[in-house]
Amino acid sequence: MGVFFGYVFLGLSLAAPIGPVNAAQLDKGIKSGFFHAWLVGLGAMTADLIYMLAVYLGVVHFLEIPFMQTFLWSFGFFVLVYTGVESLVSARKMTFSSRQRDESRSKSFFSGFFMSISNPLTILFWLGIYGSVLAKTASEYDTASVMVYSLAIFIGLMVWDVTMAGVASSFRRLLTDKILAFISILSGLSLIGFGIYFGIQAIKLLFFK
Repeated sequence: MGVFFGYVFLGLSLAAPIGPVNAAQLDKGIKSGFFHAWLVGLGAMTADLIYMLAVYLGVVHFLEIPFMQTFLWSFGFFVLVYTGVESLVSARKMTFSSRQRDESRSKSFFSGFFMSISNPLTILFWLGIYGSVLAKTASEYDTASVMVYSLAIFIGLMVWDVTMAGVASSFRRLLTDKILAFISILSGLSLIGFGIYFGIQAIKLLFFK
């Protein structure tokens, strides 16, 4: 049981570093509440699950092809910059009533999904971390145990998703409109910053490799 919770903690550790998904969850929770922030994280977890399966099935090597990497960096640039600009524009209109609006649930889900699925760092993360964990676990345990411990990692991701959604929606209730707008601006700038980094990586692959 201790090993199981160790893998749950690993899942938490994988999700915790501040990145575009956490920034988007914070922004969405402030504007639309817990459920929408949770959906952003759920979309990202769906992408994580796809990459976990890719590593498990060994097809992740297809994603190491330079063309695919360039495409993912470029697509990630578009998704992050678009979401960041949208956050900046909406921050200017932030009022208490605007926080109550019922945005599309599917939009929240797919924004998290596309942010994660188009992030080559996610691929490298899962290939390096989960790949090594998978190799170690498979050498010591049977297939059923590998599946159980993989589930434990995913449980850790889910716990972090709920935690982030709760924190974001709490900010929404406690802070004033001006502070919420400021946080939304910071979140938007953060997303654009990540997007620019993705764009630079795409240009390097296209022209300098």
